[in-house]
Amino acid sequence: QLQLVESGGGLVQPGGSLRLSCTASGFTLNYYTIGWFRQAPGKDHEGVSCISASDGSIYYADSVKGRFTISRDNARNTVDLQMNSLKPEDTAVYYCAALPQIPFTTAQAMCVMVMGNSWGQGTQVTVSS
Repeated sequence: QLQLVESGGGLVQPGGSLRLSCTASGFTLNYYTIGWFRQAPGKDHEGVSCISASDGSIYYADSVKGRFTISRDNARNTVDLQMNSLKPEDTAVYYCAALPQIPFTTAQAMCVMVMGNSWGQGTQVTVSS
């Protein structure tokens, strides 16, 4: 089973930036649809941003559009989430998840339906002054 590891979380002031990375050992992430999800205390998992290996589509939740950017770094075998203009409501544990390229899955489907065959342990992001 694919094992994912998230990194890059931490404490940041409102308006600040963080870059999260999702990596896997022994697997090439370019062949997987990858999603970033978050869970705030007392809330369900929310799909933040996903990138599909099936059709190349990218999805962002409305709450992060224009502030977050998902990208693949094939040289590092990572999928990164650049988070700018962070707000206190972005505070949550952030997880990455993976789906195989087949069956066909769009980025929107993965994020909206909170789909993932493999999940990382999560990294805490706290936005506070």
